[in-house]
Amino acid sequence: MKKFINFLLLGVSLFLFSESYSQRICGQDEYHQSQLLIDPNYQINQEQIEQFTNDFIRNYDGSSRAIVTIPVVFHIVYNTTSQNISDSKINSQLSQLNLDFSKLNSDNSSTPSVFQPTGNMDIQFCLATRDPNGNPTTGIQRRQTTATSFSTNNTVKYFAQGGLDAWPSSSYLNIWVCNLSGGVLGYAQFPGGTVATDGVVLTSSCVGSVSNPSGGAFGLGRTATHEVGHWLNLRHIWGDANCGSDLVSDTPTHNTANYGCPTYPHLSTCTGSPVEMTMNFMDYTDDACMYMFSNGQAVRSQALFTSGGARSSLLTSLGCSAPNTTTCSVPSGVSSSIVTTNTATISWSSIAGVSSYNLQWKLSTSSTWTTVNTTSTSVSLTGLTTNTTYNFQVQSVCGTTTSNYSTQSSFTTLSQSTSCTDTYESNNSLNTAKTIPVNTTITARISTSTDKDYFKFTTTTTNRNVKINLSNLPADYDVRLYNPSNVQVGSSLNSGTTSELIIYNNGPVGTYKVYVFGYAGAFNSTLCYNLLASTSSATFRESESTSEIVSIDREKLESISVFPNPAKELLNVNFESKNESYYDITITDATGRIVQKTNFQAKVGKNFVEMNLQNCEKGYYILSVFDRESFKTIKFVKE
Repeated sequence: MKKFINFLLLGVSLFLFSESYSQRICGQDEYHQSQLLIDPNYQINQEQIEQFTNDFIRNYDGSSRAIVTIPVVFHIVYNTTSQNISDSKINSQLSQLNLDFSKLNSDNSSTPSVFQPTGNMDIQFCLATRDPNGNPTTGIQRRQTTATSFSTNNTVKYFAQGGLDAWPSSSYLNIWVCNLSGGVLGYAQFPGGTVATDGVVLTSSCVGSVSNPSGGAFGLGRTATHEVGHWLNLRHIWGDANCGSDLVSDTPTHNTANYGCPTYPHLSTCTGSPVEMTMNFMDYTDDACMYMFSNGQAVRSQALFTSGGARSSLLTSLGCSAPNTTTCSVPSGVSSSIVTTNTATISWSSIAGVSSYNLQWKLSTSSTWTTVNTTSTSVSLTGLTTNTTYNFQVQSVCGTTTSNYSTQSSFTTLSQSTSCTDTYESNNSLNTAKTIPVNTTITARISTSTDKDYFKFTTTTTNRNVKINLSNLPADYDVRLYNPSNVQVGSSLNSGTTSELIIYNNGPVGTYKVYVFGYAGAFNSTLCYNLLASTSSATFRESESTSEIVSIDREKLESISVFPNPAKELLNVNFESKNESYYDITITDATGRIVQKTNFQAKVGKNFVEMNLQNCEKGYYILSVFDRESFKTIKFVKE
C-alpha cells in the first residue's frame, strides 16, 4: 500500500515538451496555485471528492461495472489553416480514446506480466449528436481567432477572449484544440473546479492517432488519453513529488517522471526499489511507450460515476442521443372532458417522436390565444368563468419544427350552483369512511379547514380495476387512494381547482378507501365537489373524452431505493422505469403533509434524482414516485 502524501490536490495538470529534446516537462504546481487564488471553493471541493473516492474504493466489492458513455464536444480554435485539424483526425483521436479506456489497444499486450492484469476503465466516448438546446450537432465546433496562441490561463475557454465557451460540464466532456504556447501539449481540469473551465485542452499538433506525423513522439493520441485521465481524477504516477503518491494502491512508487522509452525493468530508488510502471498512461513517456492503466486507477475513476459522484450527472446526459427529426403530424382525438363551472380538461392522442405539444385556448368572443407547452397529452384548464364558451386547438412540436394546429373545438363551462347538501358526514377518518356506490357520481363538501372526507367502496373479482375522478372543485382539493390493507396506492395532487384523477389497475379484491382533503386547509362551506369511483373488468387509462378503456402496464416502476438513509441535507433517489415517462416525486411527512414535490422525465432503465432536504425537519418521511399508471413508495429518516 502506498504511503499517502497529505498535500493539496492539484486541479489542473500540464503536459509540456521541449522541441529540441522531445520531453514532457510538468509545470502543474504553478497553475494549481493560481487556481487556488481564483476559486476559494476549489480546495474544499477536492477534499470532499477525495473523501468520497476513498469511501467508494473501501466499499468496492470487485463486481463488474456498467460501461459509462461520455458525450464529447471538440472546440477547434485556430489561427492558421494547419491548426484547423480535420474531422478525420478528431474521429481517429476519439477512436484512440475508446481503445485505451476499454483496454482494447493492441499494445496493451506488451505490458509486463508483473503488472498484469491491466485495468479496464469501462469508459467510452461519443461525439455529441445533440447540443445543449436539443438541436442536432456534429459534436465539433470551429472558430478562427486572431490569437496566434494560447497559454494555460484558460482564455481559449471563453468566446469573449478569442476562444469558445464550454458546453455544460454536467452533460459533456469539453475538449478544446488550439495552438498552445511554450511547448505545452495539453492540460486538464480535475473534477471539482470551476464549471465554466471544466474539460481538457490539447495543442493541435498532437491530436489524432496512427497517421499523425506532425505529432512526432506524441503523435499517437496518448496526450488526450493522459489528459482525460486527469479529468477522471487520476494523478501523475510519481505523485508530483520525488517518491510521491498518486493515491492509487497498485501502482509502484516512482522516483519522478520518466521520459522517452525507458528500458524494462526500470528500477526505482525509492523504498523497496520497485520496478516502475513506465508504460502507464499517467507517466511522461512517449506515446508509443505508454499503453495501460492499472486496476486501481480504473476503480478510482469509476467513483466519479457512482450515485453522488462528482461526474455522475453525465450518466443521464442526452448528448449522445440524436434529437428526433420526424415530420410532425397534426394531433388527433382532440377533445374536452371533465368540464365544471371553472375547469376543463383538454386531451388528445399521443404521437410517436413528438417532443411536446402546444395547446391554445381562448374565450370564444376573444381574438387572443393563450398557449401552453406540455409533454403530456392532456392539460387541465383552471380559473375559467362559469357558463362561458371557450375555443381550443393543439399542434405537435418536433424538435425545431411544428405541425399545423388541429381543427378548433369548443366547450362551455357549467353554471355555478349556490349551495349543496353533504349527506356523508361525519367521515373524518379511515375508520369512519362512508360507503359510496361505484360508477355513480356523488357530491360532498369540505366545510371547514379541518374537515376531511373518507369514503369506501368494494371491488369484485370481475371488476378489480379502479379509477377515481374528483371534479367540480370549489377550492384546491386533492385525493388519495388506499387498498384493502389501508396502504396508500395512489394520489393526485394537482394545484388549484384542477380536477384530480387516480388510476389503479389489477389491485387486490376488497374494500378501498378514498381520502379527499383541502390542500393547506382549503375549504368551501357552501359548495360541493363531485366524486366518481369507477370499477371495471378492463384496465383503465386516462382517456376521459372517449371513455376508452384499454389494457396498460401498471407496473412501469420496477424498483426504487434511496441513499443515504438516514439522510442529512441530500437524498439520492434511484429507480428503474420500463419506459420513458414523466413522474411526480413527493416527500410526505408523518402527518400526511407534502413537504416537497418535483417532476422528473425518466428514461428507460436506471434513473437518478437528487432531493434537497435542507427545509425538512428531523423525523420519518415517505418518498413517492408515481404517474397516472404506477406508484411506489419508500420510507426514510431525516437526521
